[in-house]
Amino acid sequence: MAPTTPSGGPAEAAATPTGPATSTSASEPAQQHGPTRDEVVERYGGLAPSEWGLEVSGVITELPEGGSGIALTFDACGGRGGNGYDADLIDFLRERDVPATLFLNARWIDANPEEFGQLAADPLFEIGNHGTLHRPLSVTGRSAYGIAGTGDVGEVYDEVAGNAEKLAALLGHPPRFFRSGTAHYDDVATRVVADLGQRVAGFSVNGDGGATLPAGEVRQEVAAAPRSAIVIGHMNHPGGGTAPGVAAAVPGLLAAGRRFVRLSDVL
Repeated sequence: MAPTTPSGGPAEAAATPTGPATSTSASEPAQQHGPTRDEVVERYGGLAPSEWGLEVSGVITELPEGGSGIALTFDACGGRGGNGYDADLIDFLRERDVPATLFLNARWIDANPEEFGQLAADPLFEIGNHGTLHRPLSVTGRSAYGIAGTGDVGEVYDEVAGNAEKLAALLGHPPRFFRSGTAHYDDVATRVVADLGQRVAGFSVNGDGGATLPAGEVRQEVAAAPRSAIVIGHMNHPGGGTAPGVAAAVPGLLAAGRRFVRLSDVL
């Protein structure tokens, strides 16, 4: 059985890096935001990380205390086996007026330009940065779930800034939130993300096990989400368990007084 992963299991393996991702057409060229690559390498190239994993310094895993909100977040990982579009999931969220934050990889955007445009124009959704090549974010080349991580500070910059510039050109503003492929980081890499003007969004509830769980288990995981939870799921595996599982869980949460928020609504 494939291992349960939070953000892209075996079907989401990153492609071998071949250079910067191509941009979907936009009215204006991408703009540079934050420090340059050389500045980031100079600043962090000599630092050794002391943390690695899903919950490290700089990663937000829950919403602020005191609210009743739950943040549904869905990744679209792109690349081999990951360029699908779960229209059933998005249609359900729209029908029930449930907001969500969508983390889109550069390769997925390039493969789905029409769907991207529709999602970006819908105020129900917020678009987040899911990286350029869907790689774990490491300054030492650490891997997660068999997916090779970024090898050094320069590659961290490329993974974050490449798709951030694409999104800034397409949206007219830079993304506020970043989630890496596999949602793994070290604590130096998260500092790079912060310097590039984005906040690292982790999760507290693994809603679909890296798009591997059947609908019944997705329903169970999402329905049990407590107040202030950040739920991770996937929107690039149509026909999987995510859409029916979420559709089965959300009505009960709404009946219990939970409200759903985009990350930027509360962070």
